[in-house]
Amino acid sequence: MPAKPQTFHVKSFGCQMNVYDGERMAELMAAEGMIATDDAAAADLVVLNTCHIREKATEKVYSDIGRLRKTARGLGRAEPMIAVAGCVAQAEGEEIVARAKVDVVVGPQAYHNLPKLVSDAAAGTPALDTDMPPLSKFGRLPARRRVGPTAFLTVQEGCDKFCTYCVVPYTRGAEISRPFDAIVDEATALVDAGAREITLLGQNVNAWDEDGRGLHDLIVALDRIPGLARIRYTTSHPNDMRQGLIDAHRDVESLMPFLHLPVQAGSDRVLRAMNRSHTRDSYLRLLDTIRAARPDIALSGDFIVGFPGETDAEFEETLSLVDAVGYAQAFSFKYSPRPGTPAADLDGAVPAAVMDERLQRLQAALNRDQQAFNKASVGKSCDVLIERRGKLPGQMLGKSPWLQSVHLVGDHAIGDLVRVELIHAGPNSLSGREKTPVAA
Repeated sequence: MPAKPQTFHVKSFGCQMNVYDGERMAELMAAEGMIATDDAAAADLVVLNTCHIREKATEKVYSDIGRLRKTARGLGRAEPMIAVAGCVAQAEGEEIVARAKVDVVVGPQAYHNLPKLVSDAAAGTPALDTDMPPLSKFGRLPARRRVGPTAFLTVQEGCDKFCTYCVVPYTRGAEISRPFDAIVDEATALVDAGAREITLLGQNVNAWDEDGRGLHDLIVALDRIPGLARIRYTTSHPNDMRQGLIDAHRDVESLMPFLHLPVQAGSDRVLRAMNRSHTRDSYLRLLDTIRAARPDIALSGDFIVGFPGETDAEFEETLSLVDAVGYAQAFSFKYSPRPGTPAADLDGAVPAAVMDERLQRLQAALNRDQQAFNKASVGKSCDVLIERRGKLPGQMLGKSPWLQSVHLVGDHAIGDLVRVELIHAGPNSLSGREKTPVAA
């Protein structure tokens, strides 16, 4: 039986919500008196906070478990206690216990119970919790401690959209919104702990709702928090993009001009097969409305290539949509069947070589547009939020309002907002020259 751990390491995979969950799990362990370590090989407890979106996610978890145990044996150390958390834990809980003999398995809606599960495992009691009670975990998490200049804040969880390729409704449950007051309180605590920018998170964050109030009402309330300079949110669904939220991009100065709005494909037939509930035309018209409200907004998206039955002509429709939009950045993936989803049973699998070729062509177009967006930014002046030090002497790294990485040289503190002229654009970042610092 494993001894009660004194040190811990949390490794999070996947989306920003997993990053947030990983931070909260670390705070739970710290509140129990455990000490965090960046070295998994030195930890008594390793928490693998998993993501189930990509293909072979479960097998990667088993590989990590095996690697951790092998490393411990090679160092002559006792094997660490291993906790598997997150979406793979939710989907494969009992199988993970049976196959990998891990100590703790906890789903994304139950991780507030992690300290008790760890204690149970140390005492030799089976520790599996994949219950999905609505939102109870948030009220049982410790107060936020010191954070960096940017922080994540989960405001909504789950999904009711049931896209045919996606496991989220099955691993995260139905759409639920955290209470308005609880979110404002946590945001205030994050600012008090050092955050100057907060990114609101949700599987469908713009579906947040409380008694008819939408995400835009929440953003307006957060805008009133002294010291909070920037607000962002992700990930959004086109069908939940209300006019109030669009107007907030025009009216709320702290709401950054950046929007991640996945479309997934450019073909209406493929979109119907995906159960995306929007069309190519409705998506493009929505973007026109958003750009009318905030002309300088940077757009980001997600794309899947090789969805079952996707023809060459339908893929060309995706490329033409990319050409029409001009994304500032975007993410593209090859379709991977997820067990238990409707798409996994569809005929018309696209050959791997065809998916590879399509992905390369799509990514080339997205890279082209990202570079064009960055080059068009040269000559602009903007505020850059300093997030960390660079590798070169005196170099600092931060983000522009459009979520571009910007490096500059100067005597600045992490968390400063610096007025910068953008002077050079690379494929993935820009360089800037300081103008007049913005008062803290």
